[in-house]
Amino acid sequence: MGKELLVPDFIFESSWEVCNKVGGIYTVLSTRAKTLQEKNKDHIIFIGPDCWHEKESPYFDEDKTLFSEWREAAFEEGLKLKVGRWNVPGRPIAILVDFDDFYAEKDGIYAKAWELFQVDSLHAYGDYDEASMFSYAAGKVVESFYNFFLDEEKKVVYHANEWMTGLGLLYIRCKLPQIATVFTTHATSIGRSIAGNNKPLYDYLFAYNGDQMAQELNMQSKHSIEKQTAKYVDCFTTVSDITAKECLELLDKPVDKVLPNGFDNNFVPKGNEFTKKRKLARKKLIEVANALMGIELDDDILIVSTSGRYEFRNKGVDVYIEAMNRLLRDRNLKKQVLAFIEVPGWVGEPRKDLVERMNSGKKFDTPLEVPLITHWLHNMSHDNVMGMLKFLDMWNRPEDRVKLIFLPCYLTGDDGVLNMTYYDLVLGNDLCIYPSYYEPWGYTPLEAVAFKVPCITTDLAGFGQWAKTINQGESEIIDGVKVIHRTDYNYSEVADNIKDTVSLFSSMANEEVAKARANADKLSKKALWSHFITYYYEAYDFALRKAAQRTTM
Repeated sequence: MGKELLVPDFIFESSWEVCNKVGGIYTVLSTRAKTLQEKNKDHIIFIGPDCWHEKESPYFDEDKTLFSEWREAAFEEGLKLKVGRWNVPGRPIAILVDFDDFYAEKDGIYAKAWELFQVDSLHAYGDYDEASMFSYAAGKVVESFYNFFLDEEKKVVYHANEWMTGLGLLYIRCKLPQIATVFTTHATSIGRSIAGNNKPLYDYLFAYNGDQMAQELNMQSKHSIEKQTAKYVDCFTTVSDITAKECLELLDKPVDKVLPNGFDNNFVPKGNEFTKKRKLARKKLIEVANALMGIELDDDILIVSTSGRYEFRNKGVDVYIEAMNRLLRDRNLKKQVLAFIEVPGWVGEPRKDLVERMNSGKKFDTPLEVPLITHWLHNMSHDNVMGMLKFLDMWNRPEDRVKLIFLPCYLTGDDGVLNMTYYDLVLGNDLCIYPSYYEPWGYTPLEAVAFKVPCITTDLAGFGQWAKTINQGESEIIDGVKVIHRTDYNYSEVADNIKDTVSLFSSMANEEVAKARANADKLSKKALWSHFITYYYEAYDFALRKAAQRTTM
């Protein structure tokens, strides 16, 4: 029999993305919250930045009755807080901290971090100061709460996400050594930077020196806080085996546990509602295409998309465009393709000419000027997507069997053109394509399959590797996920593989498509948090045992 796991009485978890929807970590935390809340009712407390100040946050409901006495005491200690509930399934307690006052103490805070933990903040720029002051404030919040409510009889875990929370974790390590600490790097800052700077990451990973690369790429301070936090934390974790290798080579520290990202599918519509929403999404996407290009497309068209952060190479947006360009000349393509790129760029405003057409209710037989994009950009002439489309001479001509449209805005339901959320649109796709070069996990493909949309990803994504494992080493589109082999140098081969897979999908019989969709749905259910949460409790146990050893020595 295995040993019984130590279970925390209280869990504090901090991230820049608590009640602050800016990236994939928001999805990790917000979907996991319900599962943790069910087991640790109101003993899981999330800490995020107060980015809203006087404005009302759509993600947070303040509750002034929660911990009211402590909140007053914390205010006396110089902490400005909002306490309430995160507006996500499970509605866990969330504390938003205003960290502006700590800028005045910045130099002293950095000096102490250097003295105690050798954190180099000398080369800080950009968002380093902002993240660090938030992180420090979050650490102070936990210290204040612990001293007011808790004692050494309670098993307490502090879980920090990404380099942005490292300083607060080190503060806790110093001030409250009895608290067990967990640190998750969702992607190493230096690994992402190497990949984003068009350097080959994987073939040379064994040869890279993280400190040297941080100096070369002007990343010293972010790399330093990440590396030192990994070194001093009780349990160092990441989200996939592929990123675990990166941590070992670039941060000189093996991870203690791998915590794969799960999913909560409560918001995926069921039965008739799903069918209705899928029809509505397809209608809206086709309507936008018709108005933009002045041509008639019907519902039999194959709708595909890619989405995520605007990391042109890392997310594989470049190879997606290349594949769509090659598909234009593919004789085996059996259906017309309507392809979307849904990545938020430096968006200016919704196109008035497009909105007017869509509101008119009329049919048009001439394209708008630049029939490739739904919103004007501030940097139209320097945008990577627009530049590549122009270079490849892709203009959505009437005779083109593949039409490609750039949707460069956050799909939050108020973009001015589609006015539908990402989750309300994604289920309208027939196929989603995420040919990532750098992707520690990969939420977008997991979201796609949860909405029964088969997808294409690569084995450089943690999710892609996991899907291959589940499907016994090979994963084809009929299995719900096609996993393409990707390396530092096989860009052209990947583009061809995507082209061939879309072409194959276009010729599949209805029953085969139904099988692929059913398999996508089945695969997503194996990645629910109810399965993956066990890895977190193993990490908490690991950290609690380390903390217990430290405080009893």
